[in-house]
Amino acid sequence: MVVSMREGCPKSQVAAVIAAMERRGLKVRIISPGPKVVLGVVEAVSKHLTDDLRFALSDMPGVEEVSDFHTDWKLVWRGPEQQTSVVRMGGRSIGGPELMVIAGPCAVECRENLLQTAQAVAASGAGAIRGGAFKPRTSPYSFRGLGEEGLKYLAEARELTGLPVVTEVMSFHEVELVARYADVLQIGARNMQNFALLEAAGEVDKPVLLKRGLGNTVKELLLCAEYILARGNQQVMFCERGIRTFETETRNTLDLAAVPILKQNSHLPVVVDPSHAAGKRELVPALALAAVAAGADGLMIEVHPEPAKALSDGRQTIDLPAFDDLMKRLALVAQAVGKTIPGVNP
Repeated sequence: MVVSMREGCPKSQVAAVIAAMERRGLKVRIISPGPKVVLGVVEAVSKHLTDDLRFALSDMPGVEEVSDFHTDWKLVWRGPEQQTSVVRMGGRSIGGPELMVIAGPCAVECRENLLQTAQAVAASGAGAIRGGAFKPRTSPYSFRGLGEEGLKYLAEARELTGLPVVTEVMSFHEVELVARYADVLQIGARNMQNFALLEAAGEVDKPVLLKRGLGNTVKELLLCAEYILARGNQQVMFCERGIRTFETETRNTLDLAAVPILKQNSHLPVVVDPSHAAGKRELVPALALAAVAAGADGLMIEVHPEPAKALSDGRQTIDLPAFDDLMKRLALVAQAVGKTIPGVNP
């Protein structure tokens, strides 16, 4: 059951509705905290109780509509006229009128390189720093990150620039460790259906960036986000990073249709990663611009001072001047779709 409150109604009216539902032994969840509050009961409710509730709540002050869930993703679902939820990332936010650009190296390689990159992308208008301290690699012999040492460098980059940090967590055993340093926990494509990790991320008070798996459907992505929200963490963002198809000219195929589909089916913000989709740095700007035009709330872009020397994914990484140029072009497209990039003039 879903209860939509009138926009701007007093908190006392919301509290009265919650109390009425709890008196009937129901566990009430806040699906959307505002500006239009949406309440939900996820567990199965008998028809008798549903009819009773519908009658009782419909006449209560502040209640606009009482309806049933129509999907399996009950907490992720976008309610009637519900706006995209705003997720706070340190001092920044995503899901509102600002376009969030998350930028930095694929992997944290050393302190000096990371700090140089962080300062440069911050000066260009990035809203957050990315960098992997723990790296899932296809080959066990590839560079797999610096671990906690890399997390410490990321925390130092945050202190230097004031930007929040986004970094990947690969195991539910590492959630507590990564959460001590990071502002946002990234769950990568290979771990999208790691349900123990999803549930562990749902139990911490940190935003989660959930990437779509290489061969997963949009519905599966929605249901994986539901695992996180069902554990109490409402701060979740989707990330479309391309899916595996028969095409060989790109590393993956960027599914831009997923952006409006996700926004139709969910109130959670949507980020696009053009770097992993393209696999080639010369394609990244075009895909980034297209993603903003398609309605993405944010981008995640791999940037390195010397991409040819990067220890991870250098081929798909752009350099610092290219990123600065791209930010100016992104500001133009963002303006056309009603968004802005703070500090970047179109």
